[in-house]
Amino acid sequence: MRSVYAKILAWSLLTLLVSMALFFLISRRIEMSLGTSDVFQHLQTLVVQETGGAYQTGGPAKAAEVVARWDHAMRWRHYILDSTGHELATGADRSDLLARIDNRWDKPVRIDNGLLYATRPPESRYILIVESPFSFEPWTLLPYYGLILLTIAALCWPLAFNIGAPLRALARTVDSFGQGDFSVRVQSTRRDEIGALARSFDRMADRIDTLLTAERRLLQDVSHELRSPLARLSFAAELVKTEPDTGKSVARLRKEISRLSDLIGALLQMTRAEGDPASGQRNEILLDELIRDVVEDCSIEAAARNCEIELKCASSVPVTGDPELIRRAIENVLRNAIRYSPEKALVSVHLEVVAQTARIEIRDRGPGVPEEQLQQIFRPFFRVDDSRNSSTGGMGLGLAIATRAVSLHHGSIEAENVHPGLLVTIRLPR
Repeated sequence: MRSVYAKILAWSLLTLLVSMALFFLISRRIEMSLGTSDVFQHLQTLVVQETGGAYQTGGPAKAAEVVARWDHAMRWRHYILDSTGHELATGADRSDLLARIDNRWDKPVRIDNGLLYATRPPESRYILIVESPFSFEPWTLLPYYGLILLTIAALCWPLAFNIGAPLRALARTVDSFGQGDFSVRVQSTRRDEIGALARSFDRMADRIDTLLTAERRLLQDVSHELRSPLARLSFAAELVKTEPDTGKSVARLRKEISRLSDLIGALLQMTRAEGDPASGQRNEILLDELIRDVVEDCSIEAAARNCEIELKCASSVPVTGDPELIRRAIENVLRNAIRYSPEKALVSVHLEVVAQTARIEIRDRGPGVPEEQLQQIFRPFFRVDDSRNSSTGGMGLGLAIATRAVSLHHGSIEAENVHPGLLVTIRLPR
């Protein structure tokens, strides 16, 4: 059987049938052992003694009274016989009952209308035969067991559906995912093992979808962005052959190679940050110390543009995350601010703690960004016109890398114009 429904129902019904068989066996065992119990044997001995004594003192009439009293009390029929098989109370010949007993003393003998129990107490010349109208017949209860079977089936069907339906839904989702529909998810709300399995699949699907999306995005970005540098590189290589000033041509060739290398490195860094977050380290770091290191590293670029970096840091601000990813995010935003600041301008870096969030504010004094493009500057390869364009040396990847690094730490990043300049705010949970 391949269906979970059928397996659950079949197992439940088999369990019930085995229980029925055991019940039959136990009931029959109880029935057969009833005549051998000590209490029953003592009771039969008492009946023989009382009836025999009444017969000896009062004759058949007195014995009949005793037997009638026991018949009424026990709801059974009692026969007290002598050794020849005649009944003491009535004198009737009951040798046929003795023949039915066939010397099986203290053990029940099945007859058409019940059971016979025979007892011959020691040191007594009388025999007691008890006729019981009760006889356990298992097949008489079959209609009731059929009703129980139907009840069990009705109760097990919701259980089978509750287990089988989500498994079938999970199988359909897995098939769809395997056929290339990476957007399908189970989205189970169950709290049992099936729900845990479904959520594990959803996490796996998210991971695979993220990796494949990052790979496709990398291929698209590479194919789109490498056209211009490769064309310039090819042009520079041709100039080496034709221009008389080879030194100038070689310098230009090296510049294009350097720009191409920087572009590929940025693409790989962005893809790694998005596509393989599990490979990063998760450690507790002091954010204020990390920011001071980043500011010190970027001070050379700021000095080259005659810019000053103003640093205001709260002390001892611990966060948990990948130190390299956080460093890259802050460094990319800060270098971006330095790149677009006018000469001799001030670049501000502030760190403060608000509730359970570390807030990093980086502001330049440049021309800012058009309001309708504030949300787009975090997209890969997006460049703003006018002063914020590729002529400044940017490739449109710095803020995209920062955005993905921050999102991996469950933080947020946003930008706003502050006139003059652009303020980028990074929030990281502590």
